[in-house]
Amino acid sequence: MRKIDYSLYLCTDRDIMTSKSLEECVEKAIMGGVTVVQLREKHCSSREFYIMGTNIRKVTDKYNVPLIINDRVDIALAVGADGVHLGQSDLSCETVKRIAPSLIVGITAHDRAEAVKAQNDGADYIGVGAMRATGTKKDAKVISRSELIGIREAVNIPMVLIGGINKSNIREFAGLGDGVAVVSAIVAQPDVESAARELKELWTKR
Repeated sequence: MRKIDYSLYLCTDRDIMTSKSLEECVEKAIMGGVTVVQLREKHCSSREFYIMGTNIRKVTDKYNVPLIINDRVDIALAVGADGVHLGQSDLSCETVKRIAPSLIVGITAHDRAEAVKAQNDGADYIGVGAMRATGTKKDAKVISRSELIGIREAVNIPMVLIGGINKSNIREFAGLGDGVAVVSAIVAQPDVESAARELKELWTKR
C-alpha cells in the first residue's frame, strides 16, 4: 500500500464553499498544498454521491492525491477511491478490510480506547477530534491536550487532527499529529488556494 502524506487533509462541504463547483474547490485546494481529499457530503442521494465521487476522482487522479470517501464503502468502491473514512457507528474496520482489502481505512477516534481499538482492527490511520468547537459538527466533544498526547502515545498509526483547526490555532497542534483535517478553513475562504497554502506552511514550518 502506498505511503500517504496526511499533512493537510481536506474534508469537503458544498454548503459552505465559496467556489462555483466542488471540482474547482478541490483542485484549488490541491494546488495550494492539500495532500488528501475526503469527499464528505451528507445531504445527497446515493446516485448524486456516486456522480460527485466520479468527478472528484478525476481531479485527485490528475494530481495523484488520495481520495477518501466518507462513510460509504459502496461509493468508495464504485468510484475507485483510495479509501473510506468510518465513524464509530459505521461498518467496522475489520468488516471493510475483509470485503475491500484494497481500501485505505480511516477511523474516527474520540479517546484512547477507540484509537487503540482502531489500530488493533487494522485501521490505516485515525482521525482524532474535535480539537476545538466547530460549526461543521456542532455535537463534537472537544479533546483536551492531555487526552491527545495520551492517544498519540498509545498508537503508532498516522493520526490526523480535526475539528475547529484554522490558521490562528494550527501551530498549537504542531508535533501532536501527522496532519490536520480542515473544512471551513479552506472551502469557506475567498481564496481557496491561498488558504490551503497558508495552512500548509504553518503546519510544516519548523
